[in-house]
Amino acid sequence: MSDSGTGSQAGETDICVQHARVLLVAQLEKIKDKGYDFAPPFRQMTVQLYLVGVMWRHGENLDLPNAREHAFQALQSMLVEEGMSRKRARRRIEFLSDKSRVEDGSDAYAVTAGYEAGPDDDSLAVVFDEYRDEVRVSGALWRTYERGKKIMFLGGMVAAFITIWFVTIFLPKTEGVDILAAGLLAAILVMLPAFLIGLLIYRAKIRKADAASPPRA
Repeated sequence: MSDSGTGSQAGETDICVQHARVLLVAQLEKIKDKGYDFAPPFRQMTVQLYLVGVMWRHGENLDLPNAREHAFQALQSMLVEEGMSRKRARRRIEFLSDKSRVEDGSDAYAVTAGYEAGPDDDSLAVVFDEYRDEVRVSGALWRTYERGKKIMFLGGMVAAFITIWFVTIFLPKTEGVDILAAGLLAAILVMLPAFLIGLLIYRAKIRKADAASPPRA
């Protein structure tokens, strides 16, 4: 009886995953020419929450008990099938489960849009349109952050290398631990100001965007 139930649950999961994939292909086709420029982590999270809504609704159509939770299980199975490790997939689902509700306990917009989605509508585009002018999730800001992070770490490594080289050559009696400590300190002295400058730039961009955007109704 247990094996039969497990097999039935696996079959239901496969059905939900297949339904989600078919609908997602149709939705992605509709948005490919819209020129959205979002940070990849935001785009990925939004699509995954959307799929939770899609599979939640489909699970209800299959009369599954607790269809919302089953949708998360189906998404986890989908992520594993796409090459993600089971451990990482579990962590991802925990993250998405937390993001699937807003402060008042209601479902996130992407989840609701997925729940109400149809194969021929523009529901995914409607979700992305809501955030098109949101600086916090823009691809440009994300690229600036990624470049800044690389420059910061590269600068820290160069500073550490130069310091270690200088101490080794000109202070040969210095112990190894002290040399490494000096290199680490030099790296921190380069990386910390770069981080603070980047943070100030980010906050300035956010304040500017908030001032330019009227409050949403």
